[in-house]
Amino acid sequence: MKFLFVMPGEGELTILFIVIALAIIPYIFFLITLQKTLNAISAENQKMSPGNVWLMLIPLFNIVWQFIVVNSIADSIKAECERLNIPIKENKPTSGLGLAWNISTVCFFIPFASLASLVLWILYWVKVNEFKNLIITNKDNYMLDAEKQIFNTAT
Repeated sequence: MKFLFVMPGEGELTILFIVIALAIIPYIFFLITLQKTLNAISAENQKMSPGNVWLMLIPLFNIVWQFIVVNSIADSIKAECERLNIPIKENKPTSGLGLAWNISTVCFFIPFASLASLVLWILYWVKVNEFKNLIITNKDNYMLDAEKQIFNTAT
């Protein structure tokens, strides 16, 4: 029995390379946003090192790591918003969208889950970027612990 194995031609390899590049380039910018967000957060409130977001480029490992990244970023944003006195409506900002994105990514084999994952990924990216900008804008809006005690007891 003879098996036929057809090597992809130069044209197919070029198309494959272009498709992979078009998929990876936005993901790189996404990871840059996550890293910049963690960099904008004070060191004491960072729940993970900003450089650790790049571990999401490791295939298969990223399936688990993305849950850790989303949770760490949500906890970091919450702590920084509390430090800067930024009112937040959610207990863990960005966590809901991030978790939905993660779950839809894991369920990619279900019809329409890939499309849902893409939409949720973009929404999560936008939400994290909004909080990054909010934190940067309010960087000088913190009170020392002593000031918080004085103002909180005065009211």
